[in-house]
Amino acid sequence: MTQSVDTNALRNDLIALIKQRSFQVGQQVKLASGRASTFYFNMKPTMLDPKGSYLIGRLMLEKLSASKPDMIGGLEMGAVPLATAVATVSHTIGQPLPAFFVRKAAKEHGTQSLIEGLPNGETIAGKRVAVVEDVTTTGGSALKAVEAIRAAGAEIAQVVTIVDRLEGAEEAFAAAGLPFAALLTTRDFQ
Repeated sequence: MTQSVDTNALRNDLIALIKQRSFQVGQQVKLASGRASTFYFNMKPTMLDPKGSYLIGRLMLEKLSASKPDMIGGLEMGAVPLATAVATVSHTIGQPLPAFFVRKAAKEHGTQSLIEGLPNGETIAGKRVAVVEDVTTTGGSALKAVEAIRAAGAEIAQVVTIVDRLEGAEEAFAAAGLPFAALLTTRDFQ
């Protein structure tokens, strides 16, 4: 699916950028999973950085090369810049991978869709879809997206995250029969 790149160099650049822009240690914070932690990844500053967006898009395309998805998306808000980065980088290498996102709740106006970003008349039904997430703890956010995507008639090709906190997501995805890959884990930040 992708042209050859030095993934180790890209990974090292991404780790350095995350440490600089998105990783904090010390103060206790509450995670989306409801758990508390003394280390936290606020990935938005990295995802929205030009270099960070490129690195994430390129590395995610590498992770997705074997699963060959037709589209890429995930749960708002975290998946929006990720899917966009992958879609943009995919275009630059001549292997376009369209993006979409899943709303947490349908809008009360307009199309009232849970799945957004598709042109009029197009659906994800029958497509192989990659689900992306910025930071994965238990996998709950990605599984919520998976549920909506499956309900819309798509097959899940793979779930990919930037950082796996190693707190149960891999096991949850395995139990749901979902292939899972992480660009990085918390071990990369110790």
